[in-house]
This record gives sequence, structure tokens and C-alpha cells, in this order.
Amino acid sequence: MDYRFVGGTGLKVSQLCMGTQTFGWGADEATSHTMADQFLEGGGNFFDTANSYNQGLSETILGGWLKRTGNRSKVVIATKVFFPVGDGPNETGLSRRHIFEQIDASLRRLNTDYVDIYQTHCWDASTPIEETFQAMNDLVRAGKVRYVGASNFTPGQMVRVNMLCKQNGWARVQCLQPEYSLLIRSPEWELLPVCREDGVGVIAWSPLAGGWLTGKYHRDQPPPSDSRVGRGDRWDDLPDQRVAESTWQVIDVLRAIAQERGKTPAQIALNWVLQKSDVTAPIFGARTSSQLADNLGAVGWSLSADEMEQLDQVSRIPLPSPYNFVERYTRRR
Repeated sequence: MDYRFVGGTGLKVSQLCMGTQTFGWGADEATSHTMADQFLEGGGNFFDTANSYNQGLSETILGGWLKRTGNRSKVVIATKVFFPVGDGPNETGLSRRHIFEQIDASLRRLNTDYVDIYQTHCWDASTPIEETFQAMNDLVRAGKVRYVGASNFTPGQMVRVNMLCKQNGWARVQCLQPEYSLLIRSPEWELLPVCREDGVGVIAWSPLAGGWLTGKYHRDQPPPSDSRVGRGDRWDDLPDQRVAESTWQVIDVLRAIAQERGKTPAQIALNWVLQKSDVTAPIFGARTSSQLADNLGAVGWSLSADEMEQLDQVSRIPLPSPYNFVERYTRRR
């Protein structure tokens, strides 16, 4: 396991981040603790959670593991705030009130007095960004948060926020969580370059596209009963177009390279993301120790340049306007 700096900070995290959304959903407490031990033993030190995951149970289970093992100083904990945690009108969003309430609730569940990275889980069009990021800065000054992060921001929103933080001397956004995988490559158009130019780390979520890149799905066959699709799980971020010929073409190449290399399709898909220079760490999820072991098998080796090119080509999507115009006429020659 290698370690990488988060953006322009001095904070080092493992090149794989363990997502804990399965803690309390798909994995009970005992299994979750076993997997956390397994990840740490495999060299991982980076855990991602959120206040809204499983009504706070994800944070509670992770906090129980931290308390039982005493591993707080060995790991980097990232959590998030935005999505509803109750039915009240102020129990969602990025208002100063909600942020202050939720950081304290997260700290209690996590059994810690600080989080390493506190992330806005989504852009909040209902709250002035000045209110949100002054509040985040105040949490840094109070010692409850070490670094500020964000998730699901557009390129323009990233630029606006960090310009605002720079103008006011506030703690800037040091890392961003966008969805990024062989099936979702639109961040390459502008978001990744913006992060690169501004020194923002990229923590890619859903690098296996909700399980589509694990190789478990096949043309003209019903999905496995233990898969997200087979279980009928709600997965709003899997648009219909993923069940398309272009998706199957990506999966075909994944399977072919995996067979030739003696790897699994999931390991190939994760390694592809790992080799993208703008990515700090992809976030993977696991429900079982065997799934975790499979994901850990994505490190310690590299796809060849030819294999990367095969995957780049089969997963390439046409650029929309104005990106196609800009790419055609302004690329370096």
C-alpha cells in the first residue's frame, strides 16, 4: 500500500480509502470491525463515512471499532454533512446551525474529539456559501476539524468556494469527492483539471460503478440475488444508460484483461482509477471480508500502458459542447 498527500496538505492517506456505508447495512457490527482490522493490516489508514449513512449507524460502528482498538492516532477519518438526518426543516442542508449540530453528533458517534476531514456532502443551493464555509472555518479554528473537504460539487462551485475562502482567509477545500469510474468519466472534462490547478485532492467515490465493474453482471442474464440490482436496492446514481451496449463493451475488456493478468475485473477497474494522476484515492465498499480482500488486491502492481489505453478507448465518451470545441482547437500541439 502506498500513501499519498491529500491535495496541498501534509496529510498522508493510503491509496485506497475504505468506505463504510456498508457498516450497519450489508455488514453487521462484528463483520464491520473485522473488515476494519483487515484494512488496517493491509496498510490502509483512510476511512470515509457520513452522518446520514444508515441513520448514523455507520459512524457508530466505526466509532466502536476506534474505541475498542485504540487506533484513532493511526487512521484518517473523513465524514460528511448535508443529507437529512430527521424530519425537521433544519435537519438537513449546510446551514451554520445544522453543521454545528451535526459535527458534535458525528464526534459523539465516532468516539473522537476531531475528524481529519469534514466534507460538505453536496452543494446546498438554499444556503449562502459564505454561511457554510465560514462555519467550516470556525470548526477548524475550534479544533474539531483538521481539514475541509467537499463532495459532489461542479467545477464552477469548486472555484467559487476556494476563491471565497482565499479572500476571507478561511480554511480552503483541500479535497473533493466526485463520482469517477470507467463508466463515469465526465469529471475529466473540467472538474479534475480544476482540482489539479488548485491543488485539491480527489477522493473518487463509486470507482466500481455500484458493482457494475465487478464482473458480476452478464448480458441477457438476471442479476445475482446478492447484488445491488438483484436485491432491488435503491441506487439513484445508476442511470438507465449504464445498462447499455457501451457498458457491456467496457465489461468485456475488463474481463479480458483480468483473465490475462490473473486478476479480477474489480481489481482491474480499481487499478485504472489508481493510475489516474489526479486521483488521491478511490473509495471502495465491501460487505464481506472476501470482497475486501479482492479490493486490496488492486494495489502493489500496475496496468501496462497498453492496457490503460484499451480501457481508456473502450470507456471514452464523446465530449459535449463546448468541451469538444475547446479540445479540438486549443489543445497543445
